[in-house]
Amino acid sequence: MTNYIALLHKAKKTYGIMFPDFPGCVSAGNTVEEALREGAEALSLHAEGLLQDEGKIPEARTLEEIKAARENWIDWDGAMVAVVPLLPPPGKKVRVSFTIDQNLLTRVDAVTNNRSGFFERGAQELLDK
Repeated sequence: MTNYIALLHKAKKTYGIMFPDFPGCVSAGNTVEEALREGAEALSLHAEGLLQDEGKIPEARTLEEIKAARENWIDWDGAMVAVVPLLPPPGKKVRVSFTIDQNLLTRVDAVTNNRSGFFERGAQELLDK
């Protein structure tokens, strides 16, 4: 998995996030954590679009390389630097079989009629932490 440098800026009530290696790829969130999650999704979608349109995506640069390039559109004032992984796009659904405590499964069934979706969302939330 490739990691890209992200810059976060605090606005009045939100945090904006942008990616120097992907001009135009921006997102935001009410908290830093939300901005990072939303940014990761935006980065994935932006990269997917570039792959479809141009057949390639930019190579990840180091923070030093980005600073040395002195690109005038990058606002460094007050920026927080983060590293965001380029997540692969969703893949094909596959059937899995696993063992689970019966009482836990009963609790799951009490709140959803879609076990697969429930466990998929739970796994995604844990992996996104």
